[in-house]
Amino acid sequence: MSTVAGSHFWGPVFALWQRDMIRFLRQKNRIIGALGAPLVFWVLIGSGVGPGFRLPGWPADMTYLAYFFPGTVVLILLFTAVFSTISVIEDRREGFLQGVLVAPVAPEAIVLGKLLGGTTLAVGQALLFCLAAPLAGVPLDAAVLARLLPALFVVGFALTGLGFLVAWPLESTQVFPAIMNVLIMPLWLLSGALFPAAADSWMRYAVAVNPVAYGTAAVRRAFYGDGASMGLVPGYGPALAVSVVFAAVMFALSVWMVRRRRGTV
Repeated sequence: MSTVAGSHFWGPVFALWQRDMIRFLRQKNRIIGALGAPLVFWVLIGSGVGPGFRLPGWPADMTYLAYFFPGTVVLILLFTAVFSTISVIEDRREGFLQGVLVAPVAPEAIVLGKLLGGTTLAVGQALLFCLAAPLAGVPLDAAVLARLLPALFVVGFALTGLGFLVAWPLESTQVFPAIMNVLIMPLWLLSGALFPAAADSWMRYAVAVNPVAYGTAAVRRAFYGDGASMGLVPGYGPALAVSVVFAAVMFALSVWMVRRRRGTV
């Protein structure tokens, strides 16, 4: 009995995940949008700010390219989440989503399948960019990867869930990027990705309540570990724990929205 129930849950999850993978393989130019803009930001901003970048309490040999690298990784996760969750609007317009909603599929399976699809793409593209870490003087070895993979998965899942929440009630793909820029980009800008918040600045409080800041901190600590002095940046464990809570909240809210819409189909 439990095997049958499991197949009814994981079967749809896999089908929705596979649909997103096939869609991505048919639209390989999406990787340009997800990797291209963050790469340009990293090179141009990093090269311009680099010579004058010095922070008290941080490693003296850290360049701005190295500092900005984890923030760029989170930006890639963010961009990929935006591109992947647009498929929610496209599926509704094509009638696929209505068919899924009337089928005997658990709302949790629908949400999990879509979020795992976006997360897989986000983690894959972030890891591809991470191959450039040695060029920026950022460590990348087995110990770093052991910390980095969980951080990328959790942060990618949370950001994809946030994108899902924005995309679910929308009917137009043209509106989605504008809303995402208004909601998501400020969260990234106030995450410590570009510059660390000063102890005596109002940004310190904005960063403290920003869930994306903890995702950025988890990725940053994954590269450098908790032994590195990084000012107000929390440790890897606390940052990852907050990110897990953020991801769980995004998943729960997404399931609630699917249940609510199913009642109107």
